[in-house]
Amino acid sequence: MTSVAVKIWVDADACPVVIREILFRAATRTGVALTLVANQAIRVPRAQHITMLQVPSGFDVADDTIVERMESGDLVITADIPLAAAVLEKGGHALSPRGELYSTETIRSRLSMRDFMETLRASGVETGGPASLSQADRQSFANQLDSWLTRNGPRG
Repeated sequence: MTSVAVKIWVDADACPVVIREILFRAATRTGVALTLVANQAIRVPRAQHITMLQVPSGFDVADDTIVERMESGDLVITADIPLAAAVLEKGGHALSPRGELYSTETIRSRLSMRDFMETLRASGVETGGPASLSQADRQSFANQLDSWLTRNGPRG
């Protein structure tokens, strides 16, 4: 019985450092391949399974690269709702840095809310940014990641 090795892809330009650290520890512990994709160089630990892929600057270049290279069953870490939707459409899993595992059942409403907020901002309404990443968010992310790795990660 052969199993396909899943990979974790990180939309790294906006991924908080504390979340990257959790991912580095998980990849080191499990041996799962972890690739950070960003348009700027990001330091990663020297480890066989952890890589940094720098892409050119430009609108959605990192997102497009992730969708192009990921395979069905892979996990993508992103707060970007359109990227999460594309990942789900391709058969992957998407997890936000706050620990929300996106699903095909909820992604449409998330896209609608995102578009609504974008319309408000475009019309001059000050919507504020997302709240700071809390300890509860970090814990939720770590728990969801561990749960996903238990279900999908390498055995050993």
